[in-house]
Amino acid sequence: MPELSYLAAVRESYDTVASAYFERVKPPAELDPLSRGMLDVFAETVRTDGIGPVADLGCGPGKVTAYLAARQVSAFGIDLSPAMIGLARDVHPGLGFGVGSMTSLPIGDGVLGGVLAYYSTHHTPPELLPVVFGEFLRALAPGGCLMLAGHVGVGQRLRPTEAYGGHPVSYESYLLPPDRLAELLKRAGFVLTARLVEEPREGAERTYATFLARRPERP
Repeated sequence: MPELSYLAAVRESYDTVASAYFERVKPPAELDPLSRGMLDVFAETVRTDGIGPVADLGCGPGKVTAYLAARQVSAFGIDLSPAMIGLARDVHPGLGFGVGSMTSLPIGDGVLGGVLAYYSTHHTPPELLPVVFGEFLRALAPGGCLMLAGHVGVGQRLRPTEAYGGHPVSYESYLLPPDRLAELLKRAGFVLTARLVEEPREGAERTYATFLARRPERP
């Protein structure tokens, strides 16, 4: 797939904020119990299934990838930002990380036991989510598990000019209703197995949603 214009803004923005992001974003062990619990459910599921490795897509500096690996999950990370991947490799030298886009994954067909998209799809324009979800499905083996987590809303388009301590950014974010995301996953071919919607936490304004889904065993 040709380079998409929004990808350049996302890549450049996260290259700019990579160090500040690493310092400010909590590791999974410090997350709230529900968020941590959903990651643990995913980790146990893919470990027990034993179908194949897990790709942490939009892995940033690799904190969540490392969390999965510490739970005996064979995991590697892919991110659009070379700066983020550089940090991940430096901090977690025993794990595999590479630069890549969710719109065209550098992963073969049907080789993954799991896909984790943890707060990493909200910069994708809604009209391109079917492409991204289709790539997730393609890379998963039959029976493989997807965990998708992120902010949700009522169809909002956010255009911040700075982030993570005042660093300039040019990306956009899109907050879709949970039902819309669920429908897009189903249309891509996934079977939803669980959904958690959390109300805004204390001091925050956003709602969070987590979905667990599988690629069907048979077409």
